Amino acid sequence: MRVPATSANLGPGFDSFGLALEIFDRVRARRAGATLLVDVVGVGADEVPRDASHLVVTAMARAFAAAGEELPAGLQVRCENRIPHGGGLGSSAAAIVAGLLLGRALLAGGPDLLSDAAVLTLASGMEGHPDNVAPALVGGFTVSFPQPAPSTSSGGSATSQAGPDGAVGVIRRDVHPDVRILVFTADQASSTHATRGLLPASVPHADAAANAAAAGLLALALTVEPRYLLRATVDRLHQPYRAPAMPATAALVADLRAAGLAAVVSGAGPSVIALTTQDVDPARWERPGFTVQQVPVCRSGAETTGAGDGTTSAG
Repeated sequence: MRVPATSANLGPGFDSFGLALEIFDRVRARRAGATLLVDVVGVGADEVPRDASHLVVTAMARAFAAAGEELPAGLQVRCENRIPHGGGLGSSAAAIVAGLLLGRALLAGGPDLLSDAAVLTLASGMEGHPDNVAPALVGGFTVSFPQPAPSTSSGGSATSQAGPDGAVGVIRRDVHPDVRILVFTADQASSTHATRGLLPASVPHADAAANAAAAGLLALALTVEPRYLLRATVDRLHQPYRAPAMPATAALVADLRAAGLAAVVSGAGPSVIALTTQDVDPARWERPGFTVQQVPVCRSGAETTGAGDGTTSAG
């Protein structure tokens, strides 16, 4: 199983927009023995549990439960991590998507029992929002939204309302080929839960209207009109409120934008991504506390091989 890193929000697309990046975690799982064995190497290997509380295993159990079954006691799971933990690049989303897909692959008749749409909804429920799990699952640029469920009113006509199961929909598009992405991975981690606590309960109507306009423009800029990227990545809903907690990130975003690069905080931070059509030398933008690299968009999303023989592994 290979699952990409992701960048969420992309400025104005709070809790909805996401982008898959070619930085991958790889996970293998197979039925073996009578107990659970979890092996972790790479980024964050010393920071995660090696038992049933590991997020990949938790997600595998969730997939089995959704199919009405229990996770087998005898499993071997190996995680090879490259996505930074707590950096705003979707490490938890990658683990959740990997676990759900691994669980589905190990189930007899898994795809029939657990559709891609069901996987997305389960992943969103575990993560708390769909903006990272959607691109991790399907790749490219994604817009996620609550999926309306048909219901019948007293008059017998169909109405549309959010489904009680928290169903999520996603629209995926390829990113314009001229768009290049610089990823500034922060050396320090942050907590999404903590940075969410910095957000106000309400915002001025003018700020909400500005973000709505920018989000609409960004969907076009990323796919067909990249010349609008800088204008389309203006945000008033979350980045200004989080900036005091990550001053180095805020300063980097400001410097990049002053140079004409459409820089935004990646997810809840503290990492940063910059979208541009320019030929940019990453070395020019090296900053203390950040590692910079140009990273392609991952078009395919998560990939699974080996299903059907009791083993799933990287492609």
